[in-house]
Amino acid sequence: MTVPTNDAASPSTNDLLTAVLFGPNFRQEHGFWRRLLTTEPFRRPGGGTPDERLALSYHRLRILNNALDSGARLAADPRALAALHEWLGPVDPALTTVAGIHYNLFLGSLLDHDADTRRDVSDFLALRRVGTFLCTEVAHGNDAAAIETTATYDRERDGFVLHTPHAGAQKFMPNTSPAGGPKSGVVAARLLADGADHGVFLFLAPLTDAHRALPGVRVRRLPARMGSPVDHCLTSFDHCFVPRDALLAGQHGRIGDDGRFHSEVPNRRRRFLASIGRVTPGKLSMSACAVGSARVTLAIAVRYAGHRMISGSRAARRIPVYAHRTHHAPLAGAMATVYAMSLLHRRALDGWESAPGTDRGEAERLVAVAKGWITWQARDVIVECRERCGAQGLLENNGMTELITGIEGAITAEGDNLAVHAKAAAEMLFSAVDRDTADGDGPGDLDDPAFLGRLFAAVEDLWFTRARTRMSAAPPGDPLGRWNAASSAALRGVEAYAYRQADEAYAEAVATLPEGAARERLTELRRLFALRWIARNSGDLLASGRLTADQVAFLPEAVEEATVVVAGHTPALVATFALPERLMSDWPIAGPRYADAYDDPDAAWHRSRRTGIRGRAAEFRRPVCGSRRRPLREKVAALGTRGVLLAYWGTTSVLSRWFEKSQVSVDESVRRKA
Repeated sequence: MTVPTNDAASPSTNDLLTAVLFGPNFRQEHGFWRRLLTTEPFRRPGGGTPDERLALSYHRLRILNNALDSGARLAADPRALAALHEWLGPVDPALTTVAGIHYNLFLGSLLDHDADTRRDVSDFLALRRVGTFLCTEVAHGNDAAAIETTATYDRERDGFVLHTPHAGAQKFMPNTSPAGGPKSGVVAARLLADGADHGVFLFLAPLTDAHRALPGVRVRRLPARMGSPVDHCLTSFDHCFVPRDALLAGQHGRIGDDGRFHSEVPNRRRRFLASIGRVTPGKLSMSACAVGSARVTLAIAVRYAGHRMISGSRAARRIPVYAHRTHHAPLAGAMATVYAMSLLHRRALDGWESAPGTDRGEAERLVAVAKGWITWQARDVIVECRERCGAQGLLENNGMTELITGIEGAITAEGDNLAVHAKAAAEMLFSAVDRDTADGDGPGDLDDPAFLGRLFAAVEDLWFTRARTRMSAAPPGDPLGRWNAASSAALRGVEAYAYRQADEAYAEAVATLPEGAARERLTELRRLFALRWIARNSGDLLASGRLTADQVAFLPEAVEEATVVVAGHTPALVATFALPERLMSDWPIAGPRYADAYDDPDAAWHRSRRTGIRGRAAEFRRPVCGSRRRPLREKVAALGTRGVLLAYWGTTSVLSRWFEKSQVSVDESVRRKA
């Protein structure tokens, strides 16, 4: 990674660390989304019913679509899709959900298939029809390859008949209601032709008009789910006919002009994986959404901790709650984790995008593991930050409750985390790992970052060795029993793999920075992140001879010292998140005047007409006679202190809205492909 330079001046510490978090092309990849969410249509609304909030999300989707130079370019660019989720996820989770489905799963699937066949997607690019994705069923979630919806080829009509055979085969949770306008869907179904089951393929089918489901399609709203309102539904088909070109075909399979099925992929599971290839960019998007949500929540919590004043050791003294170790230590740890999440997300995105198309297995595994680890870490960070904000963090207007429930959706979307990690564990269990042992496996210096990095690898090896030992000891002839014996340790090995990848991403980022404050801050964050993980695994490392007893005894003190260092810089590090102030102002507790959100204009303290610091003037005093031109001193006295501040704020607000007005430019919309 390279850091952009400025000919006029060297980059500031904040600029350097922002480039670490977002990559070297911050403006090109993130500028459009960062500016879009500060425009008036994307400011946080006050209240509203679930249906009103859902309608607002679809309205915002159209505003977003109109601001793009090309929805197809967005769908084809995994970096742009990730950036969309990274910035819009914390602002409007429902919008992020429907946008991710439309651009990635729906439009992306259409564009990925039938590369040599022209398909009219103009209605979807113009959002005259909103796209959705119907894969999982009531009885089939993580085992989507076993779905039971059928698409039977009808030779006479040269098309397919979509049908739902029983209640368990109903499509579960797609946003298929007429809310937001007419909908079309990409439907996963078993292709049946000439009496044979050829596996699961995708089919394009219109679902609703502006008011109701189309003939042959049945849509029922599911009970409200926790979090932001999305029109999740149960959807079924009753012998619904679609033409032959509705099949999203490719080398993995198609129906030829002769009415026969042809495929260059003999394995039905591999055909299914080819059909749902958009799940991998979806995992990257879920990671991005989690990273963005964790950053915003941490920024709110740190800012609130700085201006929430409490009684100090002396009765007359007031101090910020952040001054207490019990308060700033968890936030410092969260800062080290959020940086690790961000760096691992970039590492997974870069690795997947640069991997050759014919051999993406390892890159896809890292994407999957990173999605699980990042979303779980985000939940821990968000819950911790909510606690640090007390009762204020429970109120919807302060934004945290929506993000708590939103992260639960990311943990389940695009493959449940546990199932995704279990698949990776099974693949890695038999992988041969040859570690470089030139530096030895014995104890080293806890002040040496390279030694700490070797401890990450040692923890991973220990857990996978333990898993293999348990599997070997299990009775033969029982595959499930052998997996059950090894699975717990193997899952811990996958977790250790994610931690190692995050630490390596930290090390690579540190190496790109020049000597100076930015490099020092990142090194301090990496050290805290590493020591916390090593302390958690100190028993195993001691038993294996990687740590000495004295080092294990010293680890709590080392973690404490690292925490103090990071905590001292945490408030300043929030600025490296590059969160626009207009965005932060939408969450009351992010500002020092958060109590004003609860002011009561009809309360007793406003009944006095006196002006001044202690209360708002009931009305501005105006001259009753004489010249209208009065000295400035008299005008200020008439307005009072609060009045002057309000007048200043009003003037600067108008000017700032003019100068900060977002101008959506084509060069910032999405990254052009080479």
